[in-house]
Amino acid sequence: MNYKLFSLFVLSFICLSFTSLSTSKEIKNNLTDPKLVASNAKVSLEAKCKSFYNSIQSNELSLPNYESFSKAFEGYNELKKQGIIEKEILTIVDFSLSSNEERMWVINMTTKEIILRSLVAHGRNSGELFANDFSNKSESYQSSLGFYTTGETYVGKHGLSLRLDGLEYGINDHARDRAVVVHGADYVSEEFIKANGRLGRSQGCPAVPNEISKELIELIKDKSCLFIYHPSRNYY
Repeated sequence: MNYKLFSLFVLSFICLSFTSLSTSKEIKNNLTDPKLVASNAKVSLEAKCKSFYNSIQSNELSLPNYESFSKAFEGYNELKKQGIIEKEILTIVDFSLSSNEERMWVINMTTKEIILRSLVAHGRNSGELFANDFSNKSESYQSSLGFYTTGETYVGKHGLSLRLDGLEYGINDHARDRAVVVHGADYVSEEFIKANGRLGRSQGCPAVPNEISKELIELIKDKSCLFIYHPSRNYY
């Protein structure tokens, strides 16, 4: 091999080595860059969410809006990963909807089916037909948004009731102290709507019709996820 050919060979080898090292470094940086990792995780989660949503068995019940479902799905998976919730049941309350609509959904996340849909009340100081104002304060008589884990049951003035623990500091973490619970109420019914033009309102509790309250509470009690959505609040 003459000198010129040998020199060209060495130069080509060095260039290829630098290119390989540069490519390896770039791949490594892409794998560890926090922004890229977060972006890739977000894309993966969105794809997973859309796939799940499109495969839900509605059992002849309409699905929740995708916007509220996607926020609930993301939070549910994170809480499940952290071990904060145990039951594979997700309850979504969509306060962007009129109180005259059935705006509560209970979804079995294992079988991917809606197992219950219901009317649900908001707090008397949160609004009339629509809920617009929310609070974490005692005696506010307003609903609180965000993620909750369901607790234990008890029998109170509304019969069988279910305690809730708010998981978001400053948003709903006073739920237990405020006695914000799931319970049945006679003002949550189609008859009340027909007589008054809107659903009745609670003191801040997500109250439900008496006829389904026991079934609902038994389904979601003991460490399942409940999410109360409103578009005025951003989730990341």
